[in-house]
Amino acid sequence: MYRSKLTTPETEWFFKAILSLKTEEDCARFFEDVATIGEVQAMAQRLHVAKLLNDGKYSDVAEVTGASTATISRVSRCLTYGADGYKLVLGRLEK
Repeated sequence: MYRSKLTTPETEWFFKAILSLKTEEDCARFFEDVATIGEVQAMAQRLHVAKLLNDGKYSDVAEVTGASTATISRVSRCLTYGADGYKLVLGRLEK
């Protein structure tokens, strides 16, 4: 199992809870309860930023997503130096 700074018994259980979700409706219902609308929108925005950066569309990112330069910079650092979570998910979404 991958161990990160996030790994605690609580986060492991939380990740298992996410993996138990079967449909987009399940995800929407769970995330509506577990996070604020702003938090979910921020995560979705970061994933969109990651997709555009990964696709090489650097000049379009701020305009298309409305993300701040700080968010774009953070996502870019994660794509370059992170745990490859964005790349993993983006690769799976392309299939």
